[in-house]
Amino acid sequence: MRYAEFLEARSFTQAELLALSQGNLVVDPPAEFIRLPAPPMLMVDRVVDLAREGPKGRITGEQDVHLDDWFFHCHFRGDPVQPGCLGVDAVWQLIGLYCAAAGGAGSGRALGCKQVEFAGQIRPYNTVVRYEVEIRRFSLLKGSGSAVAIGDGRVLVDGEPIYTVAGAKVGLFQGIAYPDWPARSRNSRGGIMERGA
Repeated sequence: MRYAEFLEARSFTQAELLALSQGNLVVDPPAEFIRLPAPPMLMVDRVVDLAREGPKGRITGEQDVHLDDWFFHCHFRGDPVQPGCLGVDAVWQLIGLYCAAAGGAGSGRALGCKQVEFAGQIRPYNTVVRYEVEIRRFSLLKGSGSAVAIGDGRVLVDGEPIYTVAGAKVGLFQGIAYPDWPARSRNSRGGIMERGA
């Protein structure tokens, strides 16, 4: 798809999300364009709703549960449950996608969240996890080319709400990608990102 179509999209299929993780969904992307994590870290199988209303909006994704999902084999032996941190990551992944779909460019980075509360769990014989995110604020930072969004997420399994993620924050940043990995280069080492750049 072309970048103009990407900006107008209201949903994404699994094939489109996989293409976005590989960097080949958009044929004419901005110079620096978001990539979702590739499987197995991609925690969303489809985006069923994406809506923008000024600085606010919403994005909803779904994940199919499979008996052989990688995390059930190690978390925990004899007590399989999807790690809660992966659900939080799914919320961050969706907020990053929202930033890009709203016109932000750059590499996505989770910046934190204010509160996470768990009231349930995801087990191997569940069917669908739904991630509903209300975007409370989206900003394009013209001077740096960065974008930031803050949202509140709700995680449901087979229709039951099981946890909430309040104040989840994601930014898109220019100049931090590491496309020449594993070579040593300017972005081959981490640490604190430059503030105010």
